[in-house]
Amino acid sequence: MEQSWRQAKSIFVTMLSAPLFWLVVFFMVPMAVVWLFSFGENRGVVDIAITGTWSNYAHALTPLYLGILWKSIWIAALTTFLCLVIAFPVAMAITFASEKYKAWLLLLIMLPFWTNLLIRTYALIAVLRHEGYVNSLLGMGWSGASHLVAAMGGHPLGDFQPLDLLYNNFAVIIGLVFVNLPFMVLPLYSTLDRMDRSLLEASMDLGGGHLRTVWNIMVPLAMPGIASGILITFIPALGSYLTPDMLGGPDSQMIANIIEGQFKGANNWPFGAALSFVLVYMTFIGIAIQGVIESRSKRERLA
Repeated sequence: MEQSWRQAKSIFVTMLSAPLFWLVVFFMVPMAVVWLFSFGENRGVVDIAITGTWSNYAHALTPLYLGILWKSIWIAALTTFLCLVIAFPVAMAITFASEKYKAWLLLLIMLPFWTNLLIRTYALIAVLRHEGYVNSLLGMGWSGASHLVAAMGGHPLGDFQPLDLLYNNFAVIIGLVFVNLPFMVLPLYSTLDRMDRSLLEASMDLGGGHLRTVWNIMVPLAMPGIASGILITFIPALGSYLTPDMLGGPDSQMIANIIEGQFKGANNWPFGAALSFVLVYMTFIGIAIQGVIESRSKRERLA
């Protein structure tokens, strides 16, 4: 038995070595280099001296960049909230669907992952632009209503003015919800699918009603999935670059767009690295909060 365990450990180490090597060389080392850059100063076009200065972080905490960071947090929080509101009924529908349709519903949720984000963003532009599907449908409805009013003897409503649905904060939030919604649905479904359904039946038998059962029974049971969904939705939304870059206007830039500008446009890699690691530190805080919530939830279930 001891010999077989040693052999199993050697097989495990052998299988782990390749992905561990990849993780260290292509993730941890580059991240460490960028972290060192955040304590450096520009000495030339491509020359960065690691001096240990905190000036880059001090610059990142000035009112201008704190305002952009706060705006990014607000947009990411609103995106996460909308994803939660939309995803919870979807996850419930998948949970209570028959086994015949459950796999197909999950496939529809995961299908966007099989399409490049750039293509999905261009598709959303086709939907939201002035000549897009939304304004076309609204224009057809407006035209029909105008003809109806004229037929009833009233004055025509005039020409339809397309709505400005692109290149503003509205478009950015719609795009972020569109991109990140599956990240909220999947952990919610995973949690709801494992819950004890006898508790729901007991609540209904005691006259709780559907809404009260959902709020008082399902939501508390789904809290681990809600916490996980919030975390893995909020963090990508906060660090999103492509969606605000393509769907937003000059006043819709988020912190990731500012970081990109520091690396590419301003050629200020130390300051861009400091801004990047401000987001990394916030990510660590979010993961720590999620860990506390999960630990408290486990203690309450065991109590």
